[in-house]
Amino acid sequence: MAMNASLLGLLFVSLLPFSHSLSTLAISETNNQAVICALIKSQNSIFSLNCTLFPQRTQLLLSPAPPSLTAVAAGDGFICALSSSHPTFKSIIFCWRFSDAAIPMDRKRIYNGTLLTDLTSSNSRICGIHATGAAAECWPKRSGDIGSSGGVFASSLAVGEDFLCGLSESREISCSGGDRNVTTRDWPTGQFNVVVAGVRGACGVRENGSLECWGGNLAGEAPQGGFKSVAVGEDRVCAIRARADDVVVCWGRGEFSLPESLRDEAFVAIQGRRDIFCGVLKSNNSLVCWGNEVLLDSDSFVFGDVVPFPCMVKEECGCGYWPSYGDYCVDEGLVMCQPCDPELPVVAAPVPPPSSGGNKWNRRMVAFMVVGCVGSLSSLVALCVFLFLRYIKIRGSRIHDSGRLEEGDGEGEPGSPQLVRRPALEKKLSHLISTGNGGHLEEFSLGVLLMATDNFSEELKIGSGSFGSVYRATLEDGRLVAVKRAESSVSSSYAMASKRGQEDRDIAFVNELEFLSRLNHKNLVKLLGYCEESGELVLVYEYLDNGTLSDHLHKFDKTSLMSWPVRIKVALDAARGIEYLHEYAVPSIIHRDIKPSNILLDSRGGAKVSDFGLSLRGPEEDESHLSQRAAGTMGYMDPEYYRLQLLTTKSDVYSFGVVLLELISGCKAIHKNEFGVPRNVVDYVVPYIIQDDIHRILDPRVAPPSPFEIEAVRYVGYLAADCVTLEGRYRPTMSEVANSLDRALEACLAPQVLSRSASISST
Repeated sequence: MAMNASLLGLLFVSLLPFSHSLSTLAISETNNQAVICALIKSQNSIFSLNCTLFPQRTQLLLSPAPPSLTAVAAGDGFICALSSSHPTFKSIIFCWRFSDAAIPMDRKRIYNGTLLTDLTSSNSRICGIHATGAAAECWPKRSGDIGSSGGVFASSLAVGEDFLCGLSESREISCSGGDRNVTTRDWPTGQFNVVVAGVRGACGVRENGSLECWGGNLAGEAPQGGFKSVAVGEDRVCAIRARADDVVVCWGRGEFSLPESLRDEAFVAIQGRRDIFCGVLKSNNSLVCWGNEVLLDSDSFVFGDVVPFPCMVKEECGCGYWPSYGDYCVDEGLVMCQPCDPELPVVAAPVPPPSSGGNKWNRRMVAFMVVGCVGSLSSLVALCVFLFLRYIKIRGSRIHDSGRLEEGDGEGEPGSPQLVRRPALEKKLSHLISTGNGGHLEEFSLGVLLMATDNFSEELKIGSGSFGSVYRATLEDGRLVAVKRAESSVSSSYAMASKRGQEDRDIAFVNELEFLSRLNHKNLVKLLGYCEESGELVLVYEYLDNGTLSDHLHKFDKTSLMSWPVRIKVALDAARGIEYLHEYAVPSIIHRDIKPSNILLDSRGGAKVSDFGLSLRGPEEDESHLSQRAAGTMGYMDPEYYRLQLLTTKSDVYSFGVVLLELISGCKAIHKNEFGVPRNVVDYVVPYIIQDDIHRILDPRVAPPSPFEIEAVRYVGYLAADCVTLEGRYRPTMSEVANSLDRALEACLAPQVLSRSASISST
């Protein structure tokens, strides 16, 4: 089987014993304050991100912290975390920026793509190496900035203020950038185990353990002896000596040296930033810091239980494994790589014996070949799905379950458009009333509803719901209500066959009646009563007189949604309603059809979620998901649910993310581009958000946001992008979404809100 060049290149690189610039420690400084962060081992061997603010020594809470953390990096005023999934060979970078008070904002995702094997940072940017092609990429990306494209490095990426260094496949140092001290053939020749950069200079550890530094004021000052790790600050350096004692030595500006209290301590890892250095003690895995007398007092302890090294694929370890990696790396095939020690022989990673055919395929090579095959197959499947959807022309139409969600024993009259009362439906209604859930509902007679709707006149029809048409009606007592009537015709969207259509409308009717009869929230439409008579199934709701969100976004010429605070307020109201379904309803409810046409607006600008015909009970406590055939509306359906039939509350989060993108851009979920070609709003809008170009896709009908509003709009954009992440586990919960929208709304009038998150708890 043929493989492309990039895959072959990756397979070749993976066989080499390279050192990677992944660290579990990070240091950030801003305005005479410092934030020290590290990955900490928590329950179930999950790594959590802990950060302490100095000199106050207060713990900061980052919200929400991503799962599957691998490494961290930091610069002036920001902390970033790398989350990598080796089975899928994908990486995500989340970052938190800090205000003047060093209080972290909510996270921002700056990268979601192919696996990154290295991650490091300077004072102003963060860089990584792609596993495929070994190309370096830096963030933020600016025109003409070296960070936009850093060249090709095999491993050990090091980034300074305006330069990049790394190791080539032959383990030789190569640098690029604008600093003449670094880029004009000043770096040493020969083979190295690791290279690390500071602000203006860099240091490398040779294979024999000798240390060489260049650039800035570092040249010629490195002590003699064998070393295994090095950390570079601003004109200051600390390094771990080889296995003989694993102690740290420091040197540099101002006769810099290690504090007396730490000189006999053995270290396993160190990190530096400007004047601050931190290290993990070998004796107890606690984190200690030193170097800046203003920020750090004599008590250098920060916190304990620090993860010493990132967990990596076995084949990436060229100098053996850290002995206790089994206490941290629970996934099969992942270990902690030991830093190369010149006093010990290099222990190569084990390679499986050759097959009978003589080809030497290790596990990682096979994995990448499988990924390539799966990728090709996925593309073929996607093409088939696209052609199928085009053929049956279901874009924007409702998708329903292909089978029953609950068993029933009633059948309608074959071939007859009028459906009679069925024993199964009668049993469900009786059970609902007997349990007390529907006791507060009014049971309307069909005659009353026929009179109120002028015999279901087309002139009073205001829309369609999950199982029929919706009419505006005035009851005898003067109440204005919305009446939803189940379609009884075999030509309805449900009645593809008489029996099937009957089952679907029964399910939708009972779902809405059951769920809404026990729900009471200001952001959920209120059910007043029902009618089940002479084959008619009817639900009666409170009437909201301002139409649907879809009407205001895509239909009305004049709309009240002409300002960004108003749009964020509508989103917040809807989010609170969905949050209630997920978090406070007992049992929890998954809506399954969140979209603008199911969000109703009242005359005061409030929003309420409606249409529970496709809703399901949430999973039990011991279940991770519900397995159901997909139901919902194309363009809003969670890809995980649609493809894999994995349904969780995060499926509603995805749908709501699409709604947020519509609110921001004014584009429908599936719309046509300027060439008339169908386009998904996620594919169109999200790339602009990630590239910080959200201003290019804002709804032109709304006035450009003010300086106060633009931060809130950008904030909502990143939130929407997080909601439509392909993997559900990386999406926020609806509680997190609602709280974030609440802060965004406040920020429209008080911009400082988005720079403070003292009340936010990490997850």
